[in-house]
Amino acid sequence: MNDKLKENRAAAVLTSPLERRRGVGWLRELRLSGHLYLMVLPGVLGFLLFNYIPMYGIIIAFKQYDLILGFDGSPWVGLKHFQSFFADPYAVRVVKNTLLLGLYSLLFGFWPPILLALLLNELTSKWWKKFFQSVSYLPHFIAMVVVVGMMMELLGANGPVNLLLGSLGMEPIAFFNESSYFRTLFVGSGIWQGIGWGSILYLAALTGIDPELYEASYMDGANRFRRIWHISLPGMLPTITILFILHASDVINVGFEKAYLMSNPAIYEVGDVIQTYVYRRGIIDRNFSYATAVGLLNSVAAFLILYVTNRASRAMKQNSLW
Repeated sequence: MNDKLKENRAAAVLTSPLERRRGVGWLRELRLSGHLYLMVLPGVLGFLLFNYIPMYGIIIAFKQYDLILGFDGSPWVGLKHFQSFFADPYAVRVVKNTLLLGLYSLLFGFWPPILLALLLNELTSKWWKKFFQSVSYLPHFIAMVVVVGMMMELLGANGPVNLLLGSLGMEPIAFFNESSYFRTLFVGSGIWQGIGWGSILYLAALTGIDPELYEASYMDGANRFRRIWHISLPGMLPTITILFILHASDVINVGFEKAYLMSNPAIYEVGDVIQTYVYRRGIIDRNFSYATAVGLLNSVAAFLILYVTNRASRAMKQNSLW
């Protein structure tokens, strides 16, 4: 009787769905889960088409690229373009501007979405919570060209801000022609545009916290600040860590569109970043190989920052990407 019972149990294990799928070939697997692979296929193809296949063009960073000769026919020049960049007197300026804008954006722009998520989470009225969420999300969907245009209208010579200053007996300020205001406007507008959208993941992390923890802390006499400090923030910490690692790599990847729209020759001293520099040298001057070399250096630097930040997070026994 016992032998027969053991045989039945063994047969049940061998005929379980997991064991059956392990034993079948890849064609059988494809037939069983083909619809799932089809759902993933467009994303994989798009990633290969737009992210991996274009990487072949990196070789022109080591060549003197000629449009007629093409990728393969252009002559090799080795590290000539990299050496030219390090010898360029403007290289230090663009790297410094890029790092400062990236660091300021990380320092002043990383924590506002966390604070907004905590504030929204404390609202007891669902109507007001949805209202403030919707209002804070809206700037994210405004095109960058429109955002910069709004700033120019508000801060222009005949804009509301300068008209208000004039009514107070103060001299008008040329916000977009004075280098001292560029970084403040760049970082401040970025915070305004991204604070609502950036709070979405933090709100999702807050909804995953067990409500019984809040109830227990309330019964123990913990005030609102204590509940935020001892329950909400620890519950958000894994999400905060992952997003900080991802944002750290953006220190060297200041967006081209906004920097290009806001900058002009009068403020190149503080507004010229790596991306705008690459645009001028690569597109305007048609020096494609040199621009590719600078862009490759920028990408390598971003990866190194990401790698170091991830290793530091792992060393502190926090969450990490890998």
